[in-house]
Amino acid sequence: MNFLAHIHLSGTNEELIIGNFIADSIKGKKYLTYPKPIQKGILLHREIDTYTDAHPIVRKSTARLFKNYSHYSGVIVDIYYDHFLAANWKDYSDIPLENFTANFYRLLQNNFDVLPATVQRFMPYMIKQNWLLSYASLDGIARILYQMNVRTKNVAQMDKAVGDLKEHYADFEDEFRTFFPELQEFSRQKIASL
Repeated sequence: MNFLAHIHLSGTNEELIIGNFIADSIKGKKYLTYPKPIQKGILLHREIDTYTDAHPIVRKSTARLFKNYSHYSGVIVDIYYDHFLAANWKDYSDIPLENFTANFYRLLQNNFDVLPATVQRFMPYMIKQNWLLSYASLDGIARILYQMNVRTKNVAQMDKAVGDLKEHYADFEDEFRTFFPELQEFSRQKIASL
């Protein structure tokens, strides 16, 4: 899952949300240098990723892309799934997406000092371009995929993946809608056990 799903799956505990959000920037046991609630968020993120990557529905989605995008297929599916979460947000949250994203950006700004340097660097762009809200539109997803492709120096060709999304939109959306409730339940159980 990508940023929006990880944040949403964290519930309401702010430190858990921060940990889940920054987890990709925290390697190995470096998470132990953070306060316990943030550590739990980092561990939750890792559990969500492991569960997601191994899930048969997600594997079905990634298999559809593998021929064109190889090992980047999983990253692309994560972005697709964030699109479906944002586009269907009212089915998963009572808080309007605009409010949810604004609250999250405020949380980041209020906790800037605890964020890893890599997150501190991209956070202003994330907020200015409102990445999380932009996931709801195909144009927003196209911009994200283009930016991801630039980061891979055009090796991944991810900028072309918006075409695959349009071509197989109903299939990817059905897979997301089947998978996401299972991931929500998994995440609730993990949060309770951490």
